[in-house]
Order: sequence, then C-alpha cells, then structure tokens
Amino acid sequence: MISTELARALRATGLRWRPRSGDRFQLDEPEFEADVFTVSEMTIEPHEYATGVVLAFNGTTEWALDSVALEDALWLPSEDQLRELLRGSFRSLTRRADTHEVEIEFSGERVVFDHPEPADAYALALLQVLRRIR
Repeated sequence: MISTELARALRATGLRWRPRSGDRFQLDEPEFEADVFTVSEMTIEPHEYATGVVLAFNGTTEWALDSVALEDALWLPSEDQLRELLRGSFRSLTRRADTHEVEIEFSGERVVFDHPEPADAYALALLQVLRRIR
C-alpha cells in the first residue's frame, strides 16, 4: 500500500479516483490516518448523485459514519492499479537487496525510481509522469 504522502501528491497532480470494489482508501483527516477502508459491495459502496460520489458505509457498527463524500477520501491505489496507470511507459520492476526499482520510459527517456516498498516506487514513477503531463 502506498504512503499517505504519495497518495496526497498523486491527487494534487490531478489523479482522479473512480471507486470500485477492492479499492482502499483513508479518510483525509489526520485523526483517521491509521484507518484504512476497503470499498466492498457489502460494507462500503460508492453511490453517484448529481452532486458527486458518496461512499456509503452500510451497516458498519464500529463506525458512526453513514457516508463520506469522495473528495473527503484519499485513494490508496494498489501496485497493479499504479502499474495500469503507467500504461505503456512502464518498462520493469526490479527487486534489489533493500529496494525496488521501477523503470519507465517517457518522452524517449528512461528513468528509474526506487523505494523499499514496490507500491511507493510505482507511485513515484506515476507522480513524475503526471507532473510532466501537466
């Protein structure tokens, strides 16, 4: 799972989330940073309204929440979702002794991003791609 800081940076560059079952997220408030939720058809479902998307908490007794606006949730994309978002720019993931390296090719240039966590290495690469697009 990517770090909260990288998830915020990705959102700030314009990455948009369309919730689907299995997606993980946090409430974007410091007091909830340790809590990670999973979109699930049984417990947390996205509902689209004219005013926006709402994540409905269905029958979760441990939470006093009925729903949360999508903009108040912070998406924590998985490794495979990040790799999918990199699309054709992704070249490889290599595990080293204490780090993971993600290599991408963008505008004819090959660049490597490393991090101890593979999901964070993917997130760093995607962040660079999004920043160059902007």
